[in-house]
Amino acid sequence: MRVLVFGQTGQVARELARRCPAGVTARFLGRDQADLMDPAACAAAIADCDVVINAAAWTAVDKAEAEETAATVVNGAAPTAMAARCAALGLPFLHISTDYVFDGTGEAPFITDHPTAPLGAYGRSKLAGEQGVLAAGGRSLILRTSWVVSAHGANFVKTMLRLGRERDTLTVVADQIGGPTPAGAIADALYTAAKAMTQGAPGGIHHFAGAPDISWAGFARLIMARAGLACQIHDIPSSAYPTPAKRPLNSRLDCTGFTAAFGIPRPDWRTGLDEILQELSHAA
Repeated sequence: MRVLVFGQTGQVARELARRCPAGVTARFLGRDQADLMDPAACAAAIADCDVVINAAAWTAVDKAEAEETAATVVNGAAPTAMAARCAALGLPFLHISTDYVFDGTGEAPFITDHPTAPLGAYGRSKLAGEQGVLAAGGRSLILRTSWVVSAHGANFVKTMLRLGRERDTLTVVADQIGGPTPAGAIADALYTAAKAMTQGAPGGIHHFAGAPDISWAGFARLIMARAGLACQIHDIPSSAYPTPAKRPLNSRLDCTGFTAAFGIPRPDWRTGLDEILQELSHAA
């Protein structure tokens, strides 16, 4: 199976490179080869492959509030163009989306067909991508995930480790609940789904997030404990930590459909966290 991946330095793209299964060849397109600000160029870059994975995106949530037009090109127009090209070539297309397409109300996990209602520019840009991919009419899979973490790039685990070494106490929001998701687990899931789709499996919209669901404060507490840091975590409400972009309070995702379709259960993020901490300790 020949896989073409948009993305090279992001968390999921790096794990896709590291975890490429036997019998699979993966080619990665970085910004220098496929600039997502140029959707037509991205579409033109699709060739010599059996399946396409879009692991590239605008992920700066707060920055999107001030630059929504640019974010919408990257997260909306670019994957739309990729999906249209894949549809024309008869290639499966896999695209990563986010829990931010929902409004974060309630406490129940969001099912895939729950009405979307993004709270901010980032969510709107990702929803535009979902809508464009579906409208392209090809065989596509949209994988919504949440709270991505890894030993690479900027993410909550690395931020907590840095601050936990610098400070005795930290305040962390406790009213936002979701499932931290190791990027490695997402990469493995994408390869499994991609193989199935090249063999005729349908795509659609699916959810994939780590388990168990937890608050950011609870997650921070376990990070400190697992890393052996004495930093104390104090709970605060989201209202005490204002940000340019409003975050959803409920990021829980119902992942039963993905498990049923591809046989992949929700990954235990605690195991993923231990692996991340081990990798970071070896790199230190």
